[in-house]
Amino acid sequence: MVTITKADGKAEYELIHLLRSRSTEVDKTVTAAVTDILEQVRLHGDAAVRDCTVKFDGHCPDCFEVPRDVINDALTEADPDFVESLLNAQANIAEFHSRQKHQSFIDAKANGVMMGQRIRGLKRVGLYVPGGTAAYPSSVLMNAVPAKIAGVEELVMVTPPAKNGGANPDILTAAAIAGVDRVFLVGGAQAVAALAYGTQSIPKVDKIVGPGNIFVATAKKLLYGTVDIDMIAGPSEILIMADETADPKFLAADMMSQAEHDKLASAILLTTDEAVAAATIAELGRQVEHLERREIILRSLEDFGAVILCRDNGEMVELANYLAPEHLEVMMENPMEYIGRLDNAGSVFLGRYSPEPLGDYYAGPNHVLPTSGTARFFSPLSVDSFIKKSSYIYYTEAALREAKEDIVRIANKEGLTAHANSIQVRFED
Repeated sequence: MVTITKADGKAEYELIHLLRSRSTEVDKTVTAAVTDILEQVRLHGDAAVRDCTVKFDGHCPDCFEVPRDVINDALTEADPDFVESLLNAQANIAEFHSRQKHQSFIDAKANGVMMGQRIRGLKRVGLYVPGGTAAYPSSVLMNAVPAKIAGVEELVMVTPPAKNGGANPDILTAAAIAGVDRVFLVGGAQAVAALAYGTQSIPKVDKIVGPGNIFVATAKKLLYGTVDIDMIAGPSEILIMADETADPKFLAADMMSQAEHDKLASAILLTTDEAVAAATIAELGRQVEHLERREIILRSLEDFGAVILCRDNGEMVELANYLAPEHLEVMMENPMEYIGRLDNAGSVFLGRYSPEPLGDYYAGPNHVLPTSGTARFFSPLSVDSFIKKSSYIYYTEAALREAKEDIVRIANKEGLTAHANSIQVRFED
């Protein structure tokens, strides 16, 4: 399943390189297939979306849009305990993200100059939500709640039709709670294309967010520029730092919580204690036997799992920053002391009672996180992901006269004499 690799300054990096090379092997036929789908939808709109939906899902609903009363009924008919859990999670997510909201500002100077920044939500955002066996109502909350806080005018959700031709009721329940404005039954690359280009039935959006399979991710990547996207997400991943105080039962359980997502998911344990490493591997073998997604977990651990025995805590921190994981758990005696040293991670979970699923569903910080090492320069989804900013400038004649020589000098140095002339012409006699 998983073997122990002893860090020596070389072996651990060779292992990491091998894991990364496996995860970046993308079938070129996927890109070719998605490119064709995008072009068909761009040219033929609804007709192409219907053809693709029948081809890939086996059927297509008569009407793409889910009526509002069906969405409302899903909430009314849902398990009350499930609704309460979603409402509690929504409250936590909203409380956290409300703190991220920025205000427009104006800076008025004594000489009459005024400058400022205007912040407002995007007009229309598309939210992709997987359906079928991979239905994630938590993703609806994590994407919709910050969008609404940001002031997005209209939130449009797309989700694949279920085998019965309808939408997954749990997803509709979450959509009703989160304030999604419209829901369309379409999935795959054709849904992403419909949102990016607009069709006769599905409105064009300014940005597309939400998780999906390789076809959805490829479509988002190819359409970036036509429309904004949240990020190019790869398979889910977790990295755990553990010392001798960590409980192997917890470590194994948390590794498998990510491995069950996908055969390409990655779960890596860094520890300074060989007994903890061995006991964790044993716990993986014991606990996996009782889990429904056993085959997926075993394949994920075999191909992309690892246990690395580090020489000291400093080496664990160095490797964590090098890996820049999506999720980083710190199962150490004093986890808080590492916050300032862990620079590259999507979300950091501190202590034995802060497992990764707490962030996936409930705590409040967003679970849409950078993957595949992109936490070096990308950030989690946030309110900032759904806003746009414009700056504005007002100068009086006297203020521009005072700045005239500096502006003209810089413009001429750059060889842009029309720029300089735009300033000079205002002060010619």
